[in-house]
Amino acid sequence: MERTHWEELPAETRGAIERLAGPITTAATVEEGMNSQIALVALSGFGRIFIKGIRSDDPRARMQRMEAMINPFVRHISPRLLWQTTAGGWELLGFEYAGGEHADYGPGSADLPLVIEVMEELQGMRCPGLPLKTAEQRWAGYVGSSAELEHFRGETLLHTDYNPCNVLVGARATLIDWAWPTRGAAWIDPACWVLRLVAQGQTPAEAESWAGRVGSWREASAEGIDAFARASVRLWDEIAAADPQPWKTGMALAAREWCSYRGSGPPA
Repeated sequence: MERTHWEELPAETRGAIERLAGPITTAATVEEGMNSQIALVALSGFGRIFIKGIRSDDPRARMQRMEAMINPFVRHISPRLLWQTTAGGWELLGFEYAGGEHADYGPGSADLPLVIEVMEELQGMRCPGLPLKTAEQRWAGYVGSSAELEHFRGETLLHTDYNPCNVLVGARATLIDWAWPTRGAAWIDPACWVLRLVAQGQTPAEAESWAGRVGSWREASAEGIDAFARASVRLWDEIAAADPQPWKTGMALAAREWCSYRGSGPPA
């Protein structure tokens, strides 16, 4: 997504931020990430913060509102939301700054056990009573039958977007960008991670071996995982066909590779 820099923001927007964050002395645009038109690491009199924003009339503003809604429940594994405001046609969130590097999902990476730790920590918490989309709703258009879709049903809070840009690694792993919080079966998060691992160069066998260290994956039915693999092919084929950016076509290829490995497709 094309970024809007600090100096390009309307005076009204910058003023609203500074009333909440203090006078901004430096503001550097972060290029990584895909869901925000504003992504800034800023330094103010109160310290370093991360600011993200999206235009109020952009349909994706809904995802940012979801992120603000879920934040109070995931602060033990995610940066704390400091403030939320709308000004000058922008919806804005200010977070405490989280250090670290984006996770390395490549074979042999030392980051992988840390991702498992934070995933297990998330799966150990109670799903909050918020108006979250369910996994059955999220994947209904990509699953072959209602019987298959039943495998997706559950009461676990899921992150669902394990893009390595959404995992910061330092002494521990931190989850960021809660644009797609979902209520569903716990094994879905490690399944989402498997697909990302394959896209980052792991073989499907290697990726599933890492997922196998997560308790919910070990308890999942093969039929449910097979249904998810087929649904991933349909989903990413659709995404890549609509917008064939290299990373999207790469995800579509990874989904087909994983589905083929499981002997469950690829689907028509």
